Amino acid sequence: MKALVIGSGGREHALAWKLKNSPSVKALYAMPGNPGIGQVAACHAVKDYVQFAEANSIDLTVVGPEVPLVAGVVDRFRERGLAIVGPTAENAALEGSKVHSKRFMEKLGVPTARFRAVSSAGEATAALAEFRYPVVLKTDGLAAGKGVIIAQNRAEADAAIAALPCPLVMEEFLEGEEVSFIVLCDGKRAVPLEPSQDHKRVFDGDEGPNTGGMGAYSDSRLMDEAMRGRVLDTIINPVVQATGFTGFLYAGLMMTPNGPSVLEFNVRMGDPETQPLMMRLKSDWGEVLMASARGALSMDRLEWTDEPATCVVMASGGYPGTFETGKKIAGLDSVSGAVVFHAGTRREGGDIVTAGGRVLGVTARGADLKASIDAAYAAVAQIHFDGAHYRKDIGYRGMRRYNS
Repeated sequence: MKALVIGSGGREHALAWKLKNSPSVKALYAMPGNPGIGQVAACHAVKDYVQFAEANSIDLTVVGPEVPLVAGVVDRFRERGLAIVGPTAENAALEGSKVHSKRFMEKLGVPTARFRAVSSAGEATAALAEFRYPVVLKTDGLAAGKGVIIAQNRAEADAAIAALPCPLVMEEFLEGEEVSFIVLCDGKRAVPLEPSQDHKRVFDGDEGPNTGGMGAYSDSRLMDEAMRGRVLDTIINPVVQATGFTGFLYAGLMMTPNGPSVLEFNVRMGDPETQPLMMRLKSDWGEVLMASARGALSMDRLEWTDEPATCVVMASGGYPGTFETGKKIAGLDSVSGAVVFHAGTRREGGDIVTAGGRVLGVTARGADLKASIDAAYAAVAQIHFDGAHYRKDIGYRGMRRYNS
């Protein structure tokens, strides 16, 4: 088949990398892509996805980021009879609006934190009396993973209300361990991917502001079979049955003492969770995605390697705040023992330079979690650009958990 990947980040590079290595895929394109994606796919900067797919006889399109999904790209493809992986605009509102998502979960009985939706700063300030600290404040719309503030006290809550655009969702703070549980859906069936764990805060020890993700790892031990079945039964399947959901449904879970609770729904693969997941996947990705697009998923599980994988994000100094771009990246050609997925890069003459906050996702697999972490950091040490910042503890809480 001829496949097209829409997007330009690290998630899309990982998706394209896996599709390039899929026996069912004979030609691969990306829009707009990036220099890393350009190593495995033909990149095109045109903006009319449907026109490009029709003109190039694309058999399957996979959408990476949330923005085109919320804007209805899947609806437009299906109107033309084109196969595409993703949800309709109506179902993409599960990510596009936190208020809608929380009310939907409440209506369906999906376990989630107690919340209040507020439409103004004054209403938010008054609602603080209903919550203990810490309290979680989330902006309603898309915010690239950075629209969440956990306020430890009244002063921080007031600052968050002033900083975040309304409407807002205010939630009780949940204690536990976060797990990313992603499934591929065809409108009737949901096939789970392996569990993974993201690291959102910018600094070691989960300190500092939220980011789009500073690293992730995937290890089968994150969730046993019984818990996976519980999540499917109580969270995923009710959503799929109620909505006819297609594409990727990402449940960001907090594993509380009372069981799994949904922190958020996303309607696409996670970034950087996709990178370690694609390193572990053994199934023909093109074949599986085409089955999803055709409404014909027939398997209960995909085939995975038992080896864990870890992704360490190398970011521009200052991210998620103000940062500079155009910094030359050295060492990419010398990396061994890992795959370097490009996120915020561009080509400038003969050089690859930084072009975003999250620049690279250095990803490695290993015989155990520690081996995958060590391999990823050994590769990070071979790459250099001015101001490079990365966390030094990606995957460490997993090692503590499994070694305790």
